[in-house]
Amino acid sequence: MRIIRGKFGRRRFDVPTNITARPTTDFARENIFNVLENLVDFDDEPTALDLFAGTGAITLEFLSRGCSRVTAVEKAQTQYNFIRKVAQQLNVQNLTLLKTDALRFIEAATTPFDIVFADPPYDMPNFEKVPEMVLNSRLLAPGSIFIIEHSKAHDFSALPHFAQHRVYGSVNFSIFQIPETEQTEI
Repeated sequence: MRIIRGKFGRRRFDVPTNITARPTTDFARENIFNVLENLVDFDDEPTALDLFAGTGAITLEFLSRGCSRVTAVEKAQTQYNFIRKVAQQLNVQNLTLLKTDALRFIEAATTPFDIVFADPPYDMPNFEKVPEMVLNSRLLAPGSIFIIEHSKAHDFSALPHFAQHRVYGSVNFSIFQIPETEQTEI
């Protein structure tokens, strides 16, 4: 696994062979971050949440590109340990790594993030409910971006705040943009 750009760019890490996650491909990750860079100013040090963090590739990309605070949620022990090990090797101080169920986290969350990324297992029961859960949670504030990675079997374009759909090989991303609060002129 490699970090593509930013302060940790081009660093490589050997992913343990017993990891059960399906990591986002380098090609797909590079392209979705190119899209994100046009939607979010990373110089403003946004906050980010990586749900179903897996190998932590997205988490590490957020950290490398300058997010002020990143929270990663992963319940599998092997993946959790790998993310923790890499974060220690990089001496990352602004990562909150939680070993818990992402769906429970979504339901209980009270803190909004500037960017929320979710990559649930494609074969997870009720996969199609994850975007609605996030959109109806307190994870998103005005101006937030939400991205869900999914297979071509899903179409989330009818959901509120849907902005765009991107396809990179067999990887699909649906992007949602929460509008900024409108201010009344005096």
